[in-house]
Amino acid sequence: MTTADMNATVRRIDQLTNILAPMAVGQIMTFGSPVIGCGFISGWNLLSMCLEYLLLWKVYQKTPALAFKATSKIEESELKQLNVQKDSELKPTEGVQLIGEKDVPVFEPQQEKEISCSTQIAEPFITFRDGWVAYYNQPVFLAGMGLAFLYMTVLGFDCITTGYAYTQGLSGSVLSLLMGASAITGIMGTVAFTWLRRKCGLVRTGLISGIAQFACLVLCVISVFMPGSPLDLTVSPFADIRTRLLEGQPLPTTLPADMSEISFTTGMHNWLNKSSSVNSDLEMSSDSVPLISVSLLFAGVIAARVGLWSFDLTVTQLLQENVIESERGIINGVQNSMNYLLDLLHFIMVILAPNPEAFGLLVLISVSFVAMGHIMYFRFAQKTMGNQLFACCAPKSKAVSNDSPPCNTSTV
Repeated sequence: MTTADMNATVRRIDQLTNILAPMAVGQIMTFGSPVIGCGFISGWNLLSMCLEYLLLWKVYQKTPALAFKATSKIEESELKQLNVQKDSELKPTEGVQLIGEKDVPVFEPQQEKEISCSTQIAEPFITFRDGWVAYYNQPVFLAGMGLAFLYMTVLGFDCITTGYAYTQGLSGSVLSLLMGASAITGIMGTVAFTWLRRKCGLVRTGLISGIAQFACLVLCVISVFMPGSPLDLTVSPFADIRTRLLEGQPLPTTLPADMSEISFTTGMHNWLNKSSSVNSDLEMSSDSVPLISVSLLFAGVIAARVGLWSFDLTVTQLLQENVIESERGIINGVQNSMNYLLDLLHFIMVILAPNPEAFGLLVLISVSFVAMGHIMYFRFAQKTMGNQLFACCAPKSKAVSNDSPPCNTSTV
């Protein structure tokens, strides 16, 4: 089994657990209780952690090479140690005082301690700089950045999209079915990756996957302007956070003293009753508030998972094949940090604009970041393959990956 097939198999297992886990926990909480469900999740995580450490220990034992660093890295560390020793031998001779016929070196331990402390403080920043320089000099830099930009999105089945779905009247059972459908399309993406890689080559697989994902996300853009969408450009997206941070006051813990506070409480109570009645009407009938917008939104999100996971596997395979072994740890670390940074930015974006009326703007921003990510990958593919990018076959001499099918040959 090749590395690409192994990556696809592991990703299929991951998507399969995304189908089985909600079903199992939902049944336990339905026929048991939330406490039993939380206990099951805790016990399962503890068991999985022990099993994971056991498997990692087995891999470490079966692969003795993991206990040793790369030879080039050892030589570099030895050279650094030699330079440090030479510096330490030269520094005391600078402060030699002649007393009679003996040389008595004059040491300044406090100064040496300060130098060592400053070196230790600067070491993380130097490592960060060296890691970014190495990451930037990689031939797959644009492909990695394109993958990182895909994390700056609200179009995924996380707490943000789930919360928006609840505001649109979708029930928990419907959301569980949608999550299962997204996992199924994710498995289809891993299958598509394997097939496209054998037919078109690795670089073209990423390009095709990106086009497929963006085409599906067009449905999400259309949903923003369809009936039922809460998008309201007259409402400031920062109204809620400005009210909570600048004008907000703590809620009263006792009964209000004057009529203004009573009227405010009554108004809030009526508003909550009105909201709950609207949600119940949405669940009973789709005529009051059209569900066209939210339906198109989730249709685009679910369909885009095929291209998303195929593109993710493509970039992962490119990083594995085109980064030398001695730098894979550094490059993967920088890549993961970029992924998590963009993921953090999308949460900050939601914090700044939390109201449902601004969710349409977040959708448009998310699609824009996805488009920029795929443009970066297209630039990488163009630089890599040149005019052969849109050909029906990939010449071996031009492709980054060595598994691209040659011209005039049939592949299975």
